[in-house]
Amino acid sequence: MAYDIDIKDLQKSYGDIKAVDHIDLHVPEGEIMGLIGPDGAGKTTTIRILCGLIKADHGECRMANFDIPGQIRDIRRIIGYMPQRFSLYPDLTVGENLSFFADLYRVKKEERKKNTERLLQFSRLKPFIKRRAAALSGGMKQKLALSCMLIHTPKILLLDEPTFGVDPVSRQEFWDILLDLKREGVTLFVTTPYMDEAALCDQVAFMHKGQLLTVRPPQEIPELFEYQLLKVYCNRPVQAAREIQNLPKVESVQIFGDRLHVNTHDPESVKEAVHTALQNTEIEVKKIELARASIEDVFVDLMREDRGE
Repeated sequence: MAYDIDIKDLQKSYGDIKAVDHIDLHVPEGEIMGLIGPDGAGKTTTIRILCGLIKADHGECRMANFDIPGQIRDIRRIIGYMPQRFSLYPDLTVGENLSFFADLYRVKKEERKKNTERLLQFSRLKPFIKRRAAALSGGMKQKLALSCMLIHTPKILLLDEPTFGVDPVSRQEFWDILLDLKREGVTLFVTTPYMDEAALCDQVAFMHKGQLLTVRPPQEIPELFEYQLLKVYCNRPVQAAREIQNLPKVESVQIFGDRLHVNTHDPESVKEAVHTALQNTEIEVKKIELARASIEDVFVDLMREDRGE
């Protein structure tokens, strides 16, 4: 049996709003699919349909060749689902939460001890086995939620923004675990708002207004960028963006922390124009450099194109 995910012509609407609009997607066994998009793009709806929590209006979904929702009981034996919000029992300890989910999934006694020990080592939660879940940090809560989801050794994982709001170190540790699971042959379907996490996936699907804009490996995504990118480092990026966004040959300007990303087809003339436009202001230009587009640059550009801007 191949533990893959296959979605064909998936549709789901809420009134006049098309939450999922004719989606086709395939996730091969043992790969990570990253689904990225802004709030309201349809990512959570897609995952909830795969879990059998809501019913699609139209389309076909299969996991490991089981049909959704027709064979949802078979599917739930092989999948693990981690929602956006912490879904464990705060008054129970780490060990008690693991034991509860082992009971819930009817894990056999001989497997329970082995799986629990492995997951405690895996997640580095063993020293905290007697600590209540409510007293854990955000990153530790997420690792406990993942451990509870893995107690029955699922072959397919569905994770909805599992590291949202977690500190960078905990996010890295969490993804180290996910990559270890991938190496063990587990299939992962992950939604994320973080572009650095998208870069760790085998395939990235860009979703906007219920539609997929593109699906491809992360290393190929910069090839979609139709402009050249100038990074402008300055002390007042918001003010600088206002000054240069209407300059000739500037297609668009995005603020990224302490720098601007300026899209253009003529970087040399725009670079000179930016210097000229800002030289009589109080804005200090530290550096302007030509750079390769990131996944985030491409995604922002695809959304602008989809909106017709």
